[in-house]
Amino acid sequence: MNPNPRQEGMLALVKALGTASVETLAEHFGVTLQTVRRDVRLLADAGLLARFHGGARVPSSTVENIAYRQRQQLNDDAKRRIAQAVAQAIPDGCSLILNIGTTTEAIAHALLQRRGLRVITNNLNVAAILSGNPDCEVIVAGGVVRSRDRGIVGEATVDFIRQFKVDIGVIGISAIEDDGTLRDFDYREVKVARAILEHSREIWLAADRSKFNRPAMVELGRLEQVDRLFTDQPPPPPFVHLLAEAGVQCVVADGPHAAGDDTP
Repeated sequence: MNPNPRQEGMLALVKALGTASVETLAEHFGVTLQTVRRDVRLLADAGLLARFHGGARVPSSTVENIAYRQRQQLNDDAKRRIAQAVAQAIPDGCSLILNIGTTTEAIAHALLQRRGLRVITNNLNVAAILSGNPDCEVIVAGGVVRSRDRGIVGEATVDFIRQFKVDIGVIGISAIEDDGTLRDFDYREVKVARAILEHSREIWLAADRSKFNRPAMVELGRLEQVDRLFTDQPPPPPFVHLLAEAGVQCVVADGPHAAGDDTP
């Protein structure tokens, strides 16, 4: 399914609370209990929520991400808008690293019209997308291919990334916690992402609104290591303060603080 705005709001609220009763959701969104039950049933059937008697909870824990096919559909419009904002900011003729994730795959689609790019990636989906751009050179990292999402991980991948120093490292992520910690689920994937942080002159983080205040097990880095954050809505408290304190430029795609946003 492709959730409508109310259903996306329900997903975000349940993720923020961990669990929510049908009554809480109905009151928050100003709809009937029957409407909430129908929405929760649809979201649960799609694997985006788990139902229990009288309410809903998040379907995964800090140790397991949502399945890849479900992540492709979740916040799809937000990811496309973020991708367009990132692509507009990337100059022709520069070098990039794109890591694993459905948001970076959306960015690859948005880069199909750019010229003179050299892109290193540990994501076979990104490589397949960008191979359709004859003005883009794609370099694929070696390593172990994960069947579930075609991401490439492992020590060979880390060693490969360490050979380069690119202009911009564009990374997706699973979670940004309210202490400024960047987190993900797979330790092997995180090790590659850390190498990207170390071997990029600038780090751009692409994360939709669902990533704020989401739990995940493995620490990847800190907001202080990021130069720009691209997202789809103004970040909630306390992230505005954290971003300013870390000196991160926040770009809200097609929002009240669009690409010209001068938030530090």
